[in-house]
Amino acid sequence: MSKTDAAAARKALAGLDAYAAAPRLPKRPERVAVARVGGAALRDFGGNGSPIVLVPSLINPPHVLDLDDEVSLAGALAKGGRQVLLLDWGKASRRADLDIAGHVETLLLPLLDAVGEPASVIGYCLGGTMAVAAAQLTKMRRLVTLAAPWNFSRYPDESRRALLNLWEQSRAASELLGALPMEVMQAGFWALDPERTVRKFAEFAAADQDGDLVRRFVTLEDWANEGEPLPLPTARELFEKFYRDDAPGSGQWTVGGITVAERPGVPALHFVAGDDLIVPPASAPNGDQVIIPAGHVGMIVGRARTQLHHALSDFLAD
Repeated sequence: MSKTDAAAARKALAGLDAYAAAPRLPKRPERVAVARVGGAALRDFGGNGSPIVLVPSLINPPHVLDLDDEVSLAGALAKGGRQVLLLDWGKASRRADLDIAGHVETLLLPLLDAVGEPASVIGYCLGGTMAVAAAQLTKMRRLVTLAAPWNFSRYPDESRRALLNLWEQSRAASELLGALPMEVMQAGFWALDPERTVRKFAEFAAADQDGDLVRRFVTLEDWANEGEPLPLPTARELFEKFYRDDAPGSGQWTVGGITVAERPGVPALHFVAGDDLIVPPASAPNGDQVIIPAGHVGMIVGRARTQLHHALSDFLAD
């Protein structure tokens, strides 16, 4: 290890210590559930007018879409004069037998029906993949995906191999547990760009520990390290049918007995994070796209969110 690498490592370790010792803000209050199905719920963020349903990923908690008052996507949409409902997938133990398609068929579709009228649906990450499928199985007003993968064969070969190796190494333990621990997925994401992980904690060590950006960093890192495990059928479908076989991109993914297509028959817009390593831009669904100059999470909570909010508002306008 060079002196430069050693110095960066020391700074990163100092940043980790500062992160662990940082005070935490109180958790944001849980919103009222207006509909429940099998442990999942639609939580009401207020607003009025035509409804919007936000569909988060299965991998991390949904509150990244409502991280704090300044960067809340749910709050921004509600202030724009629309009824906003955020899907909370609930405890993994309540959906232990569901693969990804099963989450769409058993939870997402009934919750959309419970809204009482066709909603505009905004899906983030894997939630966007699921929303594309749902758009072909129920009525929607509009469909939006945010940093959502569809064409998994377009991942860089190195990233795809790393994710498949991660599954091979963790499959036996996951089968014993009946689920894939969230920490395994997080380790896989870190491995996609380990230098960035070192760099961000080194920068955190040098930051003003009383600043708003530092508090958001802590909240965001806590979110990234939280979450329910992936039910075993979900993990198996994600790694074997999606990452390995590219079932969605190759036109072989079936949900509810129907083969779902990349272009549903509903007005759709796909927001692509141009600097995304977790969901590479090339893997996004084909169709109308808007490129946001940010990373996978930065497009939601970083400075580029204002561009996202404006473009979303224009697309969702009746």
